[in-house]
Amino acid sequence: VELVLDACDGVVESAVIGLPHPDLGEAVFAVIVGAPDLAACQQDMAAQLARFKLPKGMVVVDALPRNTMGKVQKAELRRIYADWFSGSSNDPSKNASNASRSIASN
Repeated sequence: VELVLDACDGVVESAVIGLPHPDLGEAVFAVIVGAPDLAACQQDMAAQLARFKLPKGMVVVDALPRNTMGKVQKAELRRIYADWFSGSSNDPSKNASNASRSIASN
């Protein structure tokens, strides 16, 4: 999924994680660095991936959290966006200091 997402115009890098979802149990979520057209990325991915692999939500950030070895800290991303699909008033796009744009689909 990350390889297909990274091939979208404007995407510098990405991380794809699973987040708790009230209906699905867990849903695919993409964290993207760059300035992509999110709708165009969704269309590109839909043409190349099975429907169950498509991110149910995406957010654009300035940078991905990394450890001292330079690896993306996906556990930290799961913690930051854990409530994304919960429908609570604690919208992570408002709480995450580096989130600039987001999209969610059902």
